[in-house]
Amino acid sequence: MDWSQGYREQPPPAALFPSVACLWARVVGPGADAVAEVLPDACVDLIWEQGVGVYVAGPDTGPVPSVSPAGTLLAAVRFAPGAAGPALGMPMSALLNQRVAASDLGTAQATALARALPGSLAPAEALRVLVRAAGAMSAKGPADPLAARTAGLLQRPGALADDIAGRLDVSERQLRRRCQASVGYGPATLRRVLRFRRFVSWADAGAPAADLASAAARLGYADQAHLTRECVRLAGLTPAALLAARRPAMNSAAQVRLS
Repeated sequence: MDWSQGYREQPPPAALFPSVACLWARVVGPGADAVAEVLPDACVDLIWEQGVGVYVAGPDTGPVPSVSPAGTLLAAVRFAPGAAGPALGMPMSALLNQRVAASDLGTAQATALARALPGSLAPAEALRVLVRAAGAMSAKGPADPLAARTAGLLQRPGALADDIAGRLDVSERQLRRRCQASVGYGPATLRRVLRFRRFVSWADAGAPAADLASAAARLGYADQAHLTRECVRLAGLTPAALLAARRPAMNSAAQVRLS
């Protein structure tokens, strides 16, 4: 990992795939605080902060303002949708829209993680410990296959949450319960968040604002008005405003996490 100023991601070791989506680091320079909006992405992050220790960023259902003081250094593992609940040994619905110190979670996995990752570690060592811990936790509790399959099916633009239970041959109640435990919320919300992720990825690829109507159709929205309502609900901004806000972020060291 590069520990110079800025935000960066790298693929996880092969042994952590598919439970871990990526590793990431963020280094805030000495000049000023870094301000960002964290956006929903159906993932859960284990974050180590220098001088603080390790905490969990639970699944979000809306934008979360984030202020990192000058000099902040973060290293993290991002669990893929459906993997964090089994890995941490607790339902992710308990962490919905929260950031909680690992030492406060009360599970054996989280307690061991808090002991192994004091804020006094060097960043590279902290990331190595995070990777080892993620591997050990995933081995004890691999991603719920039902929740993981649900997330995979809902990645497709035309997928309907109401159809998933039948396709997977389970009851809607069981599917909702398993998704809430592993992801943090049910399949309907998961579909909305994953569809929004497609829009943000499209935006980050340099998409033109004038193409919003056709993009809405391609990405799984009923029309541009539907895209606008969902974007305001999940990001607090209209699609055009989000496009404008993210372009400077993509061109600077302060890239915003989709989380």
